[in-house]
Amino acid sequence: MIFRIFRKELLDTLRDRRTLMTMLVIPTLIFPIVLNVFVEISKSFEEDEQQKELKVGVFGTNSQHLKQQLQQLPKSLGKKMVLIYSDSLKLDKDVKAQNIDLGLYHHYTTDQKTLVLDWQFDATEIGRPERAEAFNAAIEAIEQQKRLKALGIQIQEIEPVKANYNNCASDEKMIGKMAGGFLPYIFIAFGFIGCMYPAIDLFTGEKERGTIETLLTTPVARWKILIGKMLVVVSSGMLAASCSLIGLFISIEYLDLGAEKEIMEVIHGMLNLPFILSLLALLFPMVIFFAGVMIPIAIYAKSFKEAQSIITPLNIVMVLPAMIGFFPGIELNLNTAFIPVINVVLATKELIAGTLSFGYFLSVFSVMLLIAGLAVLLSYRQFGKEQNILS
Repeated sequence: MIFRIFRKELLDTLRDRRTLMTMLVIPTLIFPIVLNVFVEISKSFEEDEQQKELKVGVFGTNSQHLKQQLQQLPKSLGKKMVLIYSDSLKLDKDVKAQNIDLGLYHHYTTDQKTLVLDWQFDATEIGRPERAEAFNAAIEAIEQQKRLKALGIQIQEIEPVKANYNNCASDEKMIGKMAGGFLPYIFIAFGFIGCMYPAIDLFTGEKERGTIETLLTTPVARWKILIGKMLVVVSSGMLAASCSLIGLFISIEYLDLGAEKEIMEVIHGMLNLPFILSLLALLFPMVIFFAGVMIPIAIYAKSFKEAQSIITPLNIVMVLPAMIGFFPGIELNLNTAFIPVINVVLATKELIAGTLSFGYFLSVFSVMLLIAGLAVLLSYRQFGKEQNILS
């Protein structure tokens, strides 16, 4: 009987175009569209910044020499037009007014041995700090070579220490730490959205249409009706989350994201069957929890609009903890493993990094399963109240 109710409600749900959009189309397309737009915009900004000719104002006693050095820098550092200023206040004013892009003030220390370069720029403009650092590094290298040559010294003679910094973290762990906060947020958001419309339609919608009373007169236990309907809501949420995963796969497989070949190989290796099943296993009890929270609201609400106005802000409350994944230093441990939603975010982050232990996986799954069970019990209690159904 539960399966018959589930089948009947699922067919009705799949006839709703709005629900199909939230379950299938939007989650599948959002990743390719967002990533493609992000990559293209980033490339466009980088290319524009690299091709842009910067106006560099120079002030000091040796301005002509510095002007020649800046003009002789490699083209790879970008185009530049160098202007010599005789008044430091005028240079400062022009930089602040953005008449020039970079201001360079230079002077020697009191012992006349070290050239001090002071750069001034508007850090809110994209690429200005980076270009200033690149110019400074190039000038520093030129001056260092001149000084060593004048003193008759080889660089090896004054280099007593050479440090090498080696990253021992695996590529999977690096990707997990970088993308681990973003991906759970997307999966959780779409899991919630996927549950929302079917929950409202199957309960509040039936109240508005006047068909729920007819359904309750059938010789079927009320809990069976509830479970049948809830299975549709959970299936919708899981389908939306799964489609977002499919969208991620499409983005990686078919879009040129500008990533290195080695990184793409690592990502391909991560998207295997055990990873997908583990991810869905973490999301499943959480989606049940979402459904268990939404259904009592949908039962209580008197109209579709009222239910939507209550559940939509709830989206922020439920998804907000997912932003914890963006914060550095917060890891999955014995304390965070027992905090609902946050534990799923951190466990997913560890899963992507390939560092999730089975003990923590089981702990997170068990906690979310317990919370989901309490949410289902809450839904059952609300669905059993006649005043909620008939109001």
